[in-house]
Amino acid sequence: MKQFFAILVFIFGFAAIAQADVWSWVDVNGKTHFVDTMKTIFTWVDDAGDVHYSDTPDHEDAVSVEMVWVSGGALDTLQANNDEPGSGYAYPGETPDERAEREKSEAYYCKRATEIYDSYVSAPRLYKTSDSGEREYLSKEDAASTIAEVRDQKDEFCR
Repeated sequence: MKQFFAILVFIFGFAAIAQADVWSWVDVNGKTHFVDTMKTIFTWVDDAGDVHYSDTPDHEDAVSVEMVWVSGGALDTLQANNDEPGSGYAYPGETPDERAEREKSEAYYCKRATEIYDSYVSAPRLYKTSDSGEREYLSKEDAASTIAEVRDQKDEFCR
């Protein structure tokens, strides 16, 4: 059975290359990278501030990156457009109007999430409102946890 599966993988492997899924990941400098494999990628910053990438954890500070599915299809169908400042990427089949609307929405949600995060960080003390409408102040640990959750949400919106 294993041999049969291996033969099928070999035979259909070439077809899969043509229609592979495209994945993206963002480096520490905020640059988006596109790949057509789900193989784990590790990244780290050395003492000189240089960013390194590898498919093996070659450094003690290496961490695996989060892979995000972008689309089905070949990697070369994804149209990178880094020439325009602030410009993202056009997805296969996306019209310029659809792209503009998507980028506008992404910018709005990033801005809003950043505003919320900044308000939490600058607040003298965080609280939640009880069912009776009274303030219940969070402990330092709960506040730190809440701020971390909001930061993660902001990072997700601001990719």
